[in-house]
Amino acid sequence: MAVTDKPENKAEEFKGKAKEKVGEATGNEQWQAEGKAEQTSGKLKQAVDKVKDAFTGDDKKS
Repeated sequence: MAVTDKPENKAEEFKGKAKEKVGEATGNEQWQAEGKAEQTSGKLKQAVDKVKDAFTGDDKKS
């Protein structure tokens, strides 16, 4: 796993959260749905990374 994967996955989650909030504020249902999807994708990628780290022993924080 690349070192940059974890921050990118977290950033994807936060980007989704922001997009969802903007969608809520403007009444844009498409942005709300896209935001939720991006959050889920980011969280899923983070979970996969944690499982990989557990199996490879890379779960130690630098």
